[in-house]
This record gives sequence, structure tokens and C-alpha cells, in this order.
Amino acid sequence: MKVYATDQIRNVVLLGHGGAGKTTLAEAMCLLSGITTRMGKVEDGNSVSDYTKEEQKRGFSIKTSLIPIEWKGCKINILDTPGYFDFVGEVEEAISVADAAVIVVSGKAGVEVGAERAWDLCEKYNIPRMFYISDMDLEHTSYPNTVDALKELYGPKIVPFNFAIEEGGKHVGAVNVISQKGFKWGPKDASECPVPDDCADNLETYREALMETVAETNEEFMERYFGGDEFTVEEIADAVKANIQDCSVVPVECGASTQCFGVYTVLDDIVSYLPAPSARKVAGKNMKSGEEFVAAFDDAQAKSAFIFKTIVDPFIGRYSLIKIRSGVFKTDETVYDSSLESEMRLGKLYIMVGNKTSEIAELHAGDIGAVAKLGDAKTGDTLSTKAEPIEYPQMDISTPYTYIRYNAKNKNDIDKIAQAMAKISSEDLTFKMVNDSENRQTLIYGVGDMQLEVVKSMLKNEYKVEIETTDPKVAYRETIRKNSDVDSKYKKQSGGHGQYGHVKIKFAPSGNLEEAYEFDEEVVGGSVPKNYFPAVEKGIAETVQKGPLAAYPVVGLKATLYDGSYHPVDSSEMAFKTAASQAVKKGIMEAGPVLLEPIVSLKVTIPDSYTGDVMGDLNKRRGRVLGMNPIGNGKQVVEAEVPMSELFDYCTVLRSMTGGRGDYEYAFARYEQTPADVQAKEVAARAAAVAEGADD
Repeated sequence: MKVYATDQIRNVVLLGHGGAGKTTLAEAMCLLSGITTRMGKVEDGNSVSDYTKEEQKRGFSIKTSLIPIEWKGCKINILDTPGYFDFVGEVEEAISVADAAVIVVSGKAGVEVGAERAWDLCEKYNIPRMFYISDMDLEHTSYPNTVDALKELYGPKIVPFNFAIEEGGKHVGAVNVISQKGFKWGPKDASECPVPDDCADNLETYREALMETVAETNEEFMERYFGGDEFTVEEIADAVKANIQDCSVVPVECGASTQCFGVYTVLDDIVSYLPAPSARKVAGKNMKSGEEFVAAFDDAQAKSAFIFKTIVDPFIGRYSLIKIRSGVFKTDETVYDSSLESEMRLGKLYIMVGNKTSEIAELHAGDIGAVAKLGDAKTGDTLSTKAEPIEYPQMDISTPYTYIRYNAKNKNDIDKIAQAMAKISSEDLTFKMVNDSENRQTLIYGVGDMQLEVVKSMLKNEYKVEIETTDPKVAYRETIRKNSDVDSKYKKQSGGHGQYGHVKIKFAPSGNLEEAYEFDEEVVGGSVPKNYFPAVEKGIAETVQKGPLAAYPVVGLKATLYDGSYHPVDSSEMAFKTAASQAVKKGIMEAGPVLLEPIVSLKVTIPDSYTGDVMGDLNKRRGRVLGMNPIGNGKQVVEAEVPMSELFDYCTVLRSMTGGRGDYEYAFARYEQTPADVQAKEVAARAAAVAEGADD
């Protein structure tokens, strides 16, 4: 592939609901542009985009794929993204470097929640977009109904650029609203035909909407419109291009991707109407001067590039995908990573088509490419020069809240599993592993259950290691509600020197649940020598790590050593430590021990119509609803406090209740006393685990 200048580049992300046809559209684009010689199929596992074993096995996209194609003198960098919500991190990476979007909607399924979420992302990033209604070759598809649904959701900015021609119950072509001409679809092009009589009403309706949009561009056009003047095709094209790029118009197109019908029109309009990278600016910081650096996607600026994605594949190796934000990058240059504060050599620059690479001499501002083996550089890093070190803000990536406990199936694989997970997490910023040493468990976090299931499968099939997953343990705590006074003596005679330690300790609630314990001493008369005080405290410190009620850490304990005795020969630090440990166990059990459970502050963002269902479900989860805040666009944020133990399946349940339209986030708030029935159940479960020797 040849080198392209900035104004010849289009960076377009494909968005939409899972199964709407994004990958099939990308396949059609590959075929039409000559990258492939035949159409791959998702179900056959031979598409350009879905090249990983997991994608081929499951039949849907898991990772974002980069597919650069050449069309009419331009390079279109297609970013094909997953449609399933669990892989939203891939979508967020892609949209952060895209300059426009094509939202794919199935004409058969209609406007699904994935398309709505895609729209919301485009709104968030203020990205120009167009809708492509696919599946027009299938039965029971309705272009007008889909357009009406889009208009109902997003208003008059939805403007059809073409609509399907139907003959004998099949869609065979399209009418172009701008040129007012009919076209019969062919495999690689369309032939002009008369506009059928039954299309006249739709053409008039859509044409009127388009003319109103053009008229609103400036006062001259408005006067001409009301004066009855006709606009030329060129005037219409220029006006709608400006409107598309300022997001005041969203065109709608249609086609049948499996047969490439209408896809060439989409490619033409991407080149004609969607913006080049220079239409957008990105602000960063010059780390040497401290001043703001605004990347205008200009070759003449100091060079800078942003790593928006990392690929770590067992078969193709490690690649960093970069978008050039200023200047020109060439092979074998030395670049500076401001995050690592180190220089590194680029080596070769690549163009990636799915998992296939080809070398390229240079990449201009606005272009997207790849670099292999870039040392310790990671997703989110900025590459520039040491003379002018630039750093761009990190991408806004979703926080993972779904988690599960895991163990190595084979204990010899623990290190291999950790290394494999580190590679997976460098690829997917929404996946992370956590060593919860306090509760003696290892956890993996993701956006949803499917993502975690895919990781488990990847470990087995690609990295040849296996994990077993179980429900995670709740981070309960133990504390006391009363006072107790304990006399504890440790005495052991075994011939020669024995062991003797004797302590009297008062226990009381400290009122501070942030700390495990407070230790004080009120010993008078030297009944316990001062040199044994540290041993007494050590016995307390070690024992509160695993409380006597259910073996959870103890918090909020105040221990006061006030008396005891010692033996001039047999007493030792070990004896006093043991006596103190025994005192803690006995003292806690005599002081009204209770379990504390973590409470989180939960925020659930939902459409208004689901408020009742969500609040009812939160009540079942022992949640306390604190309030509701409208945020516009028919949405509410429900704020509540909920026990952490009640949220393990919340991702799946919320999606089911809201049709995938609900989002949630939470943060730890505090610990509260667990209800008696929950405490009894947990204590019994822990006792059973101890009896079976499974207490870990």
C-alpha cells in the first residue's frame, strides 16, 4: 500500500449491535477494494476481521480489527469493533482514534440497543456518523420502518441519502435522494434505472427533509429555498458535507453486505462526506515546556503518535497500534516515550490488515499503523521526540465491576497463568487480575461474564494453562459490640526451662473500623515486665488477622493489658505472645462478636421506563435507595447503598431487566453489621469448610 497524505485519509469505526453485520460489511469493503478475492463469512470463521481462534469458534468479534483499504484515491482505515457489551473496551479504544463512524443497523432486527449505545458514544466524542441499514436482501426487512425508528430516537437530523427499491418482494436497488436517480444493484457497481412509481412518495418525503437541511446552512440558501429555487447537486453535496461534519446531519444508507449491494455507495460517501483527520484537533502537553500542545494533524508539526491498542498474539507476536497525531513517522527513527521517560528505536512501520502485516516507509499525520516489539511501551503511551516530548491524556476506558475467583487447575502453572493474564490485560484494558491476599483469593475482573469466560477459554486454548473459577469470598470483617475481661495463662513444663506467660486484658469496641486494633497497657507494679509488652501486642496483631467467629480479619478492637504475672526463669516472649493470642480469641467470643459486611455506593443509569423494576430489584438485594437524579435524554441515575455480597450477578440481571440499556458503577462506602441470618449462614459455612479441611 502506498503512502497517503492527511487529506487522503479517512479513519472510520464500524459500530452497532452484535450480529448487525459490521464484520460482513467490512468483508464486502475488502472485496470491493481488492484486498480479498472472495467474501469471507463470520459463520465460516474465515473473515479478515475475526482472525483469532476464539472469534472463529464463537462466531462473533471479540477484538477490534484494523483494515485499511484504498478507494478512489483515498485510504480508509476501517476499525471493525465488537458489538457485544462485554468488549466495550475495544470499542472505546477504536473510537478514541476514529474521525467518523458508520453505525450498522439490521433492517430485519431494527434499531437495537447496541445501535443506541453506539450513538451515545458518538455523541460523547462528538464524532460525525452515518447509519448503514444492512440485510436488505433478507425477507421481512423494512427500510422505512427502520428510518422512522431512527427519526423517533434522534429527530430531524436523520436524513436518508438513499432508500431501497423493491421488486417482487425483494430489494433490488436504491434511489439516490440527492441526485433523484434510481440504481439497480450489481455485485461491484450499480446501473442507473428509472425511479419506480411506488418510490415517488418516499423520494418526495426524504428529498424535502434533505432540502430543509441544505436551506438551513446559510441565509442565501434559506431565501432560495423559500423562493422555490432548486439547489444543484454540487450545492447539496457541499452543504450536507458541512452538516455531516458538524454532526447536525446523520445520513442513512442501505445495502446487502453479503452480496456487496450498496456497499460501494457507502465507500463513495465515506470519501465524499466524512472528514479527514485534520478536521479534528487533540490537545496534549509539551512535557519540557509545560505548555499545551494542540495536534492539528499537520505534517509540519513536531511528531507525535498515540498508542491506542496493543496486540499480544501467541502466533503473530506483539504489535502496538498507533495513530499519528502530528508530523511524519519513518522507519528506523528514534522516538521518546514520555510515560517511560526513555528513548527507543521504532524499527519497521507496518500496515495491518486483520492479522496480516506489510511494511510501509512512513506514516503521515492522521494515519494509523503498527510497530512491532516496542519495548515496554503500552496502550495509552505517547511517542514523540526527546527534543519536544509530548504527552496526550489517557483514553476513557470503562471500569470493570464484574469479578470472579480463580485458582490454577495445576499448581505448577501458577507463574504461567500470571504471565498469560499479564499479556491479556495489556491487550484489554478492561481486564485485570487482583491478588486479594487479605481474603486469600485471586480474582479476575471484567465488564461482564462473557468476557471472563473468553479469557478462561483463551488461557486454555492459546496459552495451554487452565483455571478453575468459583464464587468470590466477600471481604467480611469481625468486630465486637460489648466489653470483656479475660484472664489468660500459658504454662508448659517439659523438663528444664518451661514456658510461662500470664496476661489479663480488657477488650472493648474502639469505634474505629478503619484499624484492626488499638493496644494500650495499664500495668502497675511490674506484674508484667515492660520487655514483654511488644510480645503481647504481637500476639494480638497476629490473632486479629483471622478472627475466632468466622476467620475473617478483626477490626475496631481495643485491647488494654492491665495485669498478669511472670516467672523469672520460664517466662519468654513466646509465652506472652501465646497467652495474648488465647486472650484475644476468648475475649472476642465473650464480647458479642458480629460480622461486618462491605457496603458500596451504587449508581445505576437507566431509561426512565425501567426505574420501577430496578428499584424493586435493589430492595430484594437489601439495598437502600437514596434518590433519583434525572440526567436528560429520558434517563435517570438511581443512587443506592447495597451490600457488596448482593452484587455478584448484578451485571447480568441489570442487562436483562433493561434490555442492555442499563449501566452501573459502585465504590466502597463503609462496613455495617451483617443481619443475623446472613451472619449465621456465613459462620456455619466457614465451620463446614474447616471441618472439611477446605478453609483457605
